[in-house]
Amino acid sequence: MFMLRNLNKLVFGDSSKETLVEIAQGQLYLVRPRSVKGYSELIFKDAAATIRRTGQEFQYQLVVQRAYEEGEEDLLAEEAGEDGGVEGLGGEKDEKTFLLDEGLQFRTDLRQTGEKIFAWCDLSGDFGDLWEFVCDASVKPETAALFERVALQCQYERKFRRNHDNATEEDLEALSYYEEPIPDASPIASPAARSPVTTAAPDTAELFPNTTKEKMAKKATGKGHAPQETEEATAAPPSAAQPETLGTLADCVAELHLFDFPSGTFVLQDAKVQITVTEIGNWEYWLHIVGGEREWLGQPIVEDINPVFNFEFKSFIFNHYLDDGSAYSWLLRFKEQGELETFQHGVMQALWEHLNQTKWGKAKDTDREYVLEAFQDLTMDDVPEEDEEDEEEEDEEDYEDADDGQRSEHYDEDESDDDLETDEKDGGINSQLAVGYKHDRSFVVRGNKIGVFKHTADNQLQFSTTISNVKTPKGKAFNPNKVMLHAEDQNMILQNLDNPNALYRMDLETGKVVDEWKVHDDIPVKVFAPEKKFAQMSGEQTFLGLSSNALFRVDPRLSGNKLVDDQLKQYATKNAFSAAATTEKGHIAVASEKGDIRLFDRLGINAKTLIPALGDPIIGMDVSADGRWVLATTRTYLLLIDALQQGGKNDGKLGFEKAFAKDDKPQPRRLALTPSHVAQFQHETKAPISFTPARFNISLDDKESTIISATGPFIVTWSMKRVLQNRKDPYNIKRYAEEVKADNFKFGSDKNLIIALPNEVDMIAKRALQRPTRESIATPSRVGAARRSGARGSYLGRNDIVNSPY
Repeated sequence: MFMLRNLNKLVFGDSSKETLVEIAQGQLYLVRPRSVKGYSELIFKDAAATIRRTGQEFQYQLVVQRAYEEGEEDLLAEEAGEDGGVEGLGGEKDEKTFLLDEGLQFRTDLRQTGEKIFAWCDLSGDFGDLWEFVCDASVKPETAALFERVALQCQYERKFRRNHDNATEEDLEALSYYEEPIPDASPIASPAARSPVTTAAPDTAELFPNTTKEKMAKKATGKGHAPQETEEATAAPPSAAQPETLGTLADCVAELHLFDFPSGTFVLQDAKVQITVTEIGNWEYWLHIVGGEREWLGQPIVEDINPVFNFEFKSFIFNHYLDDGSAYSWLLRFKEQGELETFQHGVMQALWEHLNQTKWGKAKDTDREYVLEAFQDLTMDDVPEEDEEDEEEEDEEDYEDADDGQRSEHYDEDESDDDLETDEKDGGINSQLAVGYKHDRSFVVRGNKIGVFKHTADNQLQFSTTISNVKTPKGKAFNPNKVMLHAEDQNMILQNLDNPNALYRMDLETGKVVDEWKVHDDIPVKVFAPEKKFAQMSGEQTFLGLSSNALFRVDPRLSGNKLVDDQLKQYATKNAFSAAATTEKGHIAVASEKGDIRLFDRLGINAKTLIPALGDPIIGMDVSADGRWVLATTRTYLLLIDALQQGGKNDGKLGFEKAFAKDDKPQPRRLALTPSHVAQFQHETKAPISFTPARFNISLDDKESTIISATGPFIVTWSMKRVLQNRKDPYNIKRYAEEVKADNFKFGSDKNLIIALPNEVDMIAKRALQRPTRESIATPSRVGAARRSGARGSYLGRNDIVNSPY
């Protein structure tokens, strides 16, 4: 130690030297030990670690630089000209820099092989993510010890803003962070392999850590060098008894893992369990898991189990619910691919038959394949992380004038913070949201009132007025069930459930309902949608209408009934149509409660394409402006479908224009929360997943880039870029203290979101959403937090807040 102290004086003594200490050879890894998507990634195969001064007093940096072998840099530069090469390593392609602060939780370890390890937190990653520098065998022990000591001394200087000379051993020891063990790093995916070169798949033990229950207390400790109060590891609930069976659809053997909430990992429960999928009668099916010493799980197979099959890791993840609303996430890992395929067919047959109440064998081969593909976790590519960093940097530029969140106020703007209320004093809550295209306005329906909000130039909401006491032209008050802006945002079409065969037109200039349109004597209106994607920006008068088994055009200019007779397509059977959307050209996508989707190029004819049902009712539809992407919403997941045909005689045609070949159904992309996130959501809220109708961002100039939906108190956005690159967890979230009732993008961009809570209306920047982690899922935010820091917004809160006319 005496030698180290004297050497330290030499290290810090010469202020002209930028580098204090260096380890000349090692490897840098990024390790994600606690993530379901986790793996160990080799960042720099050959690297040097140094501790440097900065331009500020008491501030030091830990720097890891990549070292190139002779000729390697030139080779990567050549590759960069074709497919990214060196640039694929990100903005810091040759160097990673970290401020030496106590928050890094800098720590060390010595492997049994003799390798010295330095590890520190990835502060920009998920909880538990680590950077690890593995010293080369040639590094002398005294050099590694000096490096460790200098790192602690630098942290001491930053923390106490004074020279470390008078720091005691106890002072430095207090800055040491202990967490055993530091997870192993291994060369899973190197930077060079981030180009199209194929890389080896991560080991399944690293994707799903085989964590023992005894380690949970250590893994559950929070950040900091002192142990915090720990949470108990998640315990498996008791199993329900298996009902009498009528037949077996699958019988397999696998490992059983349970997701542990405190540590965020799947924990091995039983190395060998017997799994059966059985029929129990009346279109009901049962999943049962039994080990050598106990019955682990028994539950019906329903859509809420949220099944995800991953053939890369031979695994199946699903959710399990108790009667009290508690949710658990389980993982089965199979030894053989064939066993997983057998199990997948059994589960999907059971789920499909339960939802459709039809035998699996009666479905077409192509339909069965479509169902199996939809519930299969796609093989994930090695996508460069810098793509995501670039995306975030672009967002930062776009968000310069956008607040992370605005406080929603009462309608009268002269109220103080103390006067704010969020109770349902008027007996109603916010229920619907309509965002203007032509003018910067948003409209929020609350009972029989409509709040009007202006979008300001600095991306905030400003209360404009209240339309109170919505009533028919004959003076009968009603609560609008559905609304749609129309005719350059000058009108709003309203639906009254008490009169399903008619619609109403509100003149937004006067705030009064001026017309009642009788659509048809015998055909009720269940759904209505614009004639074209951007129809409300024009003076277009006609729009689409749907009943349970009919599609038609509504023309308000007709005398008498407004349904256009020669543009009616009526089906003999009840198709239970439930949602519709249109493209910029007026192509039409129609979905049903059965789960199928029909694509039309115009009204009055048969659909060009019928996309088979997975079985879940579809509650919302959207289509990209060019018709390429069809977006359907079910209660527990979204379905993204590529309508562009590739290959064959109809190559380049959309499914709206030409039918897909019988053996060439479009592959669906099922956008769902991961089972572990679902379990954490429900662990926090005790509420089932129930998505609001999902939407693309809408712009005349830019293509769709983001999808928005909500479930319970969570706003969720999916990045189209991440989805199409098959990235795991391609979504971000923001949790509110209350349930999100409606949501949409501000027109013209995906950078700002408009959110209707039960008693508040909020505009937030998309960047306010975070990656789903244990912390972001568990931490609700009230809209008021931003207001107290100076932001402004608008809020619809109590009865007759503003009673002034337009």
